[in-house]
Amino acid sequence: MHPRNRFLAGYDFGGLVARNPALAPFVRPNAYGDPSIDYANPAAVKSLNQSLLKDAYGLKVWDIPPGYLCPPIPGRSDYIHYLADLLAGTRAGAIPRGPSIAVLDLGMGANCIYPLIGASEYGWRFVGSETDPVALRWAGKLVARNPAVASLIECRPQPSATDCFDGVIRPGEFFDASMCNPPFHASAAEAAAGNSRKRRNLGAVRSGAKDRNFGGQAGELWCPGGELGFVRRMIGQSLEFRGQCGWFTTLVSKSAHLPRFHQALRDVGAREVKTLEMAQGQKQSRILAWTFADRDEGPRPPRASVKPGR
Repeated sequence: MHPRNRFLAGYDFGGLVARNPALAPFVRPNAYGDPSIDYANPAAVKSLNQSLLKDAYGLKVWDIPPGYLCPPIPGRSDYIHYLADLLAGTRAGAIPRGPSIAVLDLGMGANCIYPLIGASEYGWRFVGSETDPVALRWAGKLVARNPAVASLIECRPQPSATDCFDGVIRPGEFFDASMCNPPFHASAAEAAAGNSRKRRNLGAVRSGAKDRNFGGQAGELWCPGGELGFVRRMIGQSLEFRGQCGWFTTLVSKSAHLPRFHQALRDVGAREVKTLEMAQGQKQSRILAWTFADRDEGPRPPRASVKPGR
């Protein structure tokens, strides 16, 4: 876990319950006698998320529509912190804070989690794109109901399921970075199998019990070509917008894909490529980052403007 992650020391369930009594019914001793929740229970996980976001970031309202992806807050926070470190590398090591930093979140989802955390933690401005109209409307409502960050976040529709940047980045805009948590699976069947494995690992599937979706819509979980196809497409499309984004970044779940991504980045002429390793307990992941910019380039276009809650 990143050293600036607010959850590095674990969860203070006593304090969380005291500040958010709605969490109390879900807290019970685990196998070691420590207070915890049943992580296979979506209602418990959602209540924990609400408590963490309120306690750590002051986000008073957070929820997701039924059946949509419920993200792990510490892991999402880690991406934001590693992105801050990446941006600090071009600023003499100083962690950038404040609304002068503009970030594009590709496929923000109904949970709008990266913009909400990034705006709360660092004061950055965000544009979040989304192809799903339900998710787009829900994210916009979350932004509007958290006035402390509402002026820093804009939700934009992405009209094309196959485009990453076109239709979202506007002429003359510049983003310091883009970020993305791409669909990992290549088909609905593959996503369902992964979902079942996740529930088994959590002890949620008992003998004779019917497996059920643990959360996530099709666009959140899978796309044709899966992670490999999605990220390679993103790399190809990033070339067209090389002058409007400082660092392009994406999560990569399968390390076996990295050689093919690195080759694709060589093919498009990326000037610098970084792989940032992350770990959350037993879960290993990484951020792939690339830029087309020279460090000594001249002035860039104005930063992206944000129209709150849209």
